[in-house]
Amino acid sequence: MTATSIEKVNGHDHGYDPRALAEAEAIRTRAAADAEAARIEAEGKAEAEKIKAAEEAEKQRLENEKQTLANERAALRFQRERAEQLAKIAEADRNREETERARAEARRQDEERQRAEQQQAAEVDAAEAKWRRMALGFYIVCAIVALPVQVAAFYNPNAPWLIAAPLMLEGGAWVVLKGAAAAVASHRPHWHYRLIAWLLAFIAAGINLWHGIQAFDPATAIGTAFASIAGPGVWDLHEHGRIRKRDGKLTRRERKAAEKAAREEARRKAAEEDRRAAEKEAAEKAAARAAEELAKLRETEFEDVWKHARKLAAALGETTVTEAVWKRAHRDIRGADPGEDAETIRARNAAEARVEAARQKRPANTVSKTKNAQRVPQVPTGVGRGSKTGPKVRGVRRPGDSQRFSTAARRQASITAQRIVAEDTE
Repeated sequence: MTATSIEKVNGHDHGYDPRALAEAEAIRTRAAADAEAARIEAEGKAEAEKIKAAEEAEKQRLENEKQTLANERAALRFQRERAEQLAKIAEADRNREETERARAEARRQDEERQRAEQQQAAEVDAAEAKWRRMALGFYIVCAIVALPVQVAAFYNPNAPWLIAAPLMLEGGAWVVLKGAAAAVASHRPHWHYRLIAWLLAFIAAGINLWHGIQAFDPATAIGTAFASIAGPGVWDLHEHGRIRKRDGKLTRRERKAAEKAAREEARRKAAEEDRRAAEKEAAEKAAARAAEELAKLRETEFEDVWKHARKLAAALGETTVTEAVWKRAHRDIRGADPGEDAETIRARNAAEARVEAARQKRPANTVSKTKNAQRVPQVPTGVGRGSKTGPKVRGVRRPGDSQRFSTAARRQASITAQRIVAEDTE
């Protein structure tokens, strides 16, 4: 093969082949590009691993913080529940102690009351027994005092049996009084027994007074007459008290106390009625003021509804805008019950939609996962199209026009998109 003038340099023929040189240059360029791509890919992988490690570390840190926060919250909740439980236990103990103290106090007061009642009953029984003994003794003494004058009055040597007359009078009065006591005990009428006893006592007193003045002196006559009346009278007083006690009759002081208590109760009831009337009047005035303020507020805030409500109330024969009239007017004008309208219903529907999306874990805003959304602007490398020095090509793009993303870049873009979706979901 003949060498050209270009292949001869300084008279030497080196034997250069342009095609071989171009192929070698292409091989070196491709090797350099592959090496650069490998380097970029390795750096991307390393960077991706570094980013992934950082994200894992951050995620682990967040998890640790969440776990720590959860543990702290659980500890605080446990302490709060424990404190509440201890407080409830302490409150229950206090209530139990108070209940026990109240029961002990009530039991002590009841025992004291029973002792007082027993002591009072014993005192009353002792007083009754003493009063009975003294009344009986006084009756006997009076009979002893009155009998001699009566015996002298009935003494007749020719009729000695008349001496039994004084015994009949005094003993008759005593027998009749015992009959009255028996009638009282058996809940039978007793007034005629007592009347007969008093009649016999006055007969004996009259005999003592008449014979004492004739045979003795006025003092003896009056003394023996008084003895004939005093003995049965004192005993009848004893029986009268027993009857009143059996029938539950009140004493004068008890009646006065009962009347005073009744007057106090009447005054208290009157004061209570006056207080209730005043409270009712105040409540009615407050309700009237509240209704007036509500009417003014409705007229100001819902002018159209208020006008329709007044017309509706007049048409229905109501003197005021009642709640039923207001509800009907609101439905006529706003199409819904009071408290609702188109805006509130629309806002509630939107809020319910957001809540439902949160329950189903659907993000409100999501990042598109298409290639165009993930694709970032990049400058193609290589000779020819897209280079700063080469001509601009405005033709249609075809697959393979630009260099594919590296594995590390695609992985990083996927991680970024997942993080954005998670943030939007949260």
